[in-house]
Amino acid sequence: MAYQTVFRRYELKYLLTIEQKQIILEAMRPYMQLDKYGRTTIRNLYYDTDHYRLIRRSMEKPEYKEKLRIRSYCQVSEDNPVFVELKKKYQKVVYKRRISLPEQDAMRWIGREVPCPTETQISREIDYFADFYGGLHPTVFLSYEREAYFARDGGDFRVTFDDHILCRQDDLSLRSSAYGTPILEEGTVLMELKCSGGIPLWMTGVLSKEHIYKTSFSKYGTAYQSLIFPQIYSTKLTETERIFTYERNL
Repeated sequence: MAYQTVFRRYELKYLLTIEQKQIILEAMRPYMQLDKYGRTTIRNLYYDTDHYRLIRRSMEKPEYKEKLRIRSYCQVSEDNPVFVELKKKYQKVVYKRRISLPEQDAMRWIGREVPCPTETQISREIDYFADFYGGLHPTVFLSYEREAYFARDGGDFRVTFDDHILCRQDDLSLRSSAYGTPILEEGTVLMELKCSGGIPLWMTGVLSKEHIYKTSFSKYGTAYQSLIFPQIYSTKLTETERIFTYERNL
């Protein structure tokens, strides 16, 4: 099955209430159509260094940032296809390169156990990225429920709604079920507008009328802040207390 391998677009994010989502869905009705997959559960493994270099850099909001993940659109076995995705952002424009491989091949390749089964320009970019940072490994599992809509007129404007965003740091496998710690308040929906140019006037009209404003939101960044960093801090604090207690008893 053919799939898109290269993306260049703007991705604008908005946090909505359930009521706001319904208002936007009603406004979208003449212009947008739900894709053939309907509501799907997306699973992601994000890769990073031992010291979380990639996400810490991303949270500094630099002009250029990048990340690597492996994504599936269902619970997979070792032979099912997944996507290895290299995502970059420069001056607010998102660039994405991706390759589809069987899950087992993708995990072994990104784990630097074997070369990519099919060498392409994209695989070489991903190889360079992995070798440059070195020691990359899965650091968090992120899943969410998604509804994706595309433009009826054939344009590239897309709208996605994500909710039930869950994260965890154990059982880091796309073969497992979707479970973990919620990182969005109940009743909150993340909407993303994706386009290569401007947002359609009908969408800007409903956003303006409902006072819905663009926000900065990263799923991996939020997982780091809410789950990963507190654990790191707690571990360091415990170690400091252990040393202090030991020295006090000398």
